[in-house]
Amino acid sequence: MPSLPKPYDTATPAARPLIVRLRNWVGDVTLALPMLQRVAAAGYAPVLVGKGWARDLLAGTGWPVHGLPKTTGERVALLKRLRDEASAADAGFRRAPVQALCLPDSFSSALEFRLAGLRALGHAWEGRRLLLGRAVQRPRALHELDVYWRLGQALLGTDEPAPAGAQLQPTADQQREAAALLAAHGLPEPVVVICPFSGGSWNGESKNWPGFAAFAARELPSLGLPVVLCPGPGEEERIAREHYPGARLLPGVNLGVYAALLARAAAMVSNDTGPAHMAAAVGAPLVSVMGPSDPALWRPRGPAARVAVLGGQGRWPTATEVLAAVREAVARPR
Repeated sequence: MPSLPKPYDTATPAARPLIVRLRNWVGDVTLALPMLQRVAAAGYAPVLVGKGWARDLLAGTGWPVHGLPKTTGERVALLKRLRDEASAADAGFRRAPVQALCLPDSFSSALEFRLAGLRALGHAWEGRRLLLGRAVQRPRALHELDVYWRLGQALLGTDEPAPAGAQLQPTADQQREAAALLAAHGLPEPVVVICPFSGGSWNGESKNWPGFAAFAARELPSLGLPVVLCPGPGEEERIAREHYPGARLLPGVNLGVYAALLARAAAMVSNDTGPAHMAAAVGAPLVSVMGPSDPALWRPRGPAARVAVLGGQGRWPTATEVLAAVREAVARPR
């Protein structure tokens, strides 16, 4: 793993602003963290644009996070404002060959940077090469953390090995709020956190483990630990109440507090989804259940002693396999 200063060292006044458009998924934002931390350590000051939840998730970094507007016109206006602020803060910003990083691979994201008059570095994808200030090929058959890492290496002109995983540090306030939340619900620690939902699919197949509800009802109680579930908005809460009656539901928890909860947990059991990457990044013992997904591309990255990946590439693990992995995770010293 490359030697870095403290993961969340704040930029010095001389650091050059770098406007960064984040991707729209929790897992992608988490997996981009090592690259962003390396870029910051090299003297850049990331100025982030992303979904509203990214502000809470990345609060511990100290980097500013601007909410992504809904329309193209509003997004371009925001990027122009950030461009002007960066120019005022750094006399050399206007001359910089790369002023921004475009992490999404969409045509529209590259177009917005171009309309805002910003030279962005991004992947040559969907015919957008001419819109970017600098375009590099998107690596194929490579884990997504390494894809982002190589983009940062292209910016820095270096060829360093990628770290084993991401590092995410909730703020002190988020840690206090997580402890208070568990106490308010009468939950003795430690707890096991489950995440039986996934917002996406893999090649048209659901990433939700079909056996999750039965596992939670029949196997998890044998651990003798409280089970916590933090459902997302809308339908997920209704499904959670219906299918996971033995779990204590904590709806409406923002992602920064969720990360702090995971850092305190005895273990997390999760589908292939964003909170699994968060768990690995805060160092929680994690059992990641995969089915259709390819672990080589999307597994949560972290130390083997803390991250167990079961199944994948078309095979779901059995409940026996998952329970054995959870027992081992819970037994590990924190």
